[in-house]
Amino acid sequence: MISHPSRHCTVELQALPSRIGQVRRIVSAQLRYWHLDPLIDRAALGVTELLTNVHLHARHDKTCTVKIELLLDRLTVSVRDHDPRLPEADAAEPLATRGRGLSMVAAMSESWGARPDGESGKVVWFTLSAPAPTPAGPARPPRRLVEEVPAETFAQVGPSTPARSAVAG
Repeated sequence: MISHPSRHCTVELQALPSRIGQVRRIVSAQLRYWHLDPLIDRAALGVTELLTNVHLHARHDKTCTVKIELLLDRLTVSVRDHDPRLPEADAAEPLATRGRGLSMVAAMSESWGARPDGESGKVVWFTLSAPAPTPAGPARPPRRLVEEVPAETFAQVGPSTPARSAVAG
């Protein structure tokens, strides 16, 4: 069943904290534009975690590409970077302040994974089920035609006409 045509959006950036927030806002705005508001929170959380991993763990080059793609009834969010090391979801200690990102991505998504991309990079991705598009509401009723009535012209209003104010008091 085809519920949405194929759509995609790609953003290239340096995975720096200030840019991660910008990409989160871009992803949110794009999903709003596609009328996928129910996916915004999970997609924003997932892309934030993947970009934070690039910022914290990618060697040397922090340049990466974020791609969101809607195909049929599935939204895929992926991040490509230039570090060939594949990430691993570790079980973080209860009081650890780091190490839960990929576990969170796994918990909130339908699926996720990582694959090598060429000799010097990788792609980490996750998918979310996209809701069926809402059917268009009933067409607006046609406008009622209103008879045009000419307004009084300034020449017809004489100096003896008292001024009135719309302001009470």
